[in-house]
Amino acid sequence: MKKLVCAIGLLTRIPVRAAADAETAGKAAYWFPLVGALIGCIYAGVAWLGMLRLPPAAVAVLVVITEALLTGALHMDGLADTADGFGGGKTRDGILRIMRDPSIGSYGATALVLLVAWKVTALSALIAKHAALPYLVLAPALGRWTVAPLASFLEYARPGKAVASFVGTRELIWATLAAAAIAAPIGALIGVAHSFACWAALAVAMTLFGAYCQRKIGGITGDTLGAAIEIAECVVLLVALF
Repeated sequence: MKKLVCAIGLLTRIPVRAAADAETAGKAAYWFPLVGALIGCIYAGVAWLGMLRLPPAAVAVLVVITEALLTGALHMDGLADTADGFGGGKTRDGILRIMRDPSIGSYGATALVLLVAWKVTALSALIAKHAALPYLVLAPALGRWTVAPLASFLEYARPGKAVASFVGTRELIWATLAAAAIAAPIGALIGVAHSFACWAALAVAMTLFGAYCQRKIGGITGDTLGAAIEIAECVVLLVALF
């Protein structure tokens, strides 16, 4: 239970008493898909209430606002920092230095605009088809699962230890089982083939993203993991539209 509380405190702005040390947070990674599903249930609740009175585009905007408030825009910030670093840096050290800079550059701003535009557009289309709710739960659950394989297979790119440094094979196995347990009942709603397609597309996207991170900076950082979560959610929404 301590690790579940830690995972909630790490991935959301829900006020819980979470352990602050990196080792506990890293070993809590097998709870990440469950926390993602919890976040998704909140998204789905907001969407369901909004659909009673509001047009699809307005509901989609409310869901994105809920994400920003509920997560503190943590993963959005990771995406922006990653875009700035990978877009503006010429060397490994230069990329890592830019990613640590708290200010946002043109690459980061563009990435955020495109992210919000894509999510609002995709969610609007799914809401209009009355097909959004299952994917609102599945996307954040699978998105947070991606932390486990990326942190397990790739080294932490900065000196010293961080949360990602303590995610190992055990956490990967349990996170995968948790994600499968979440995806199974959702698959019963949207179709097993659709659920599998989301996960397969996600695995391909994360393999490519991980290889890109490895080539650019020799591993992953907290920012690239945040970017991976956002990219993963976008991939799930893309598959959902098909």
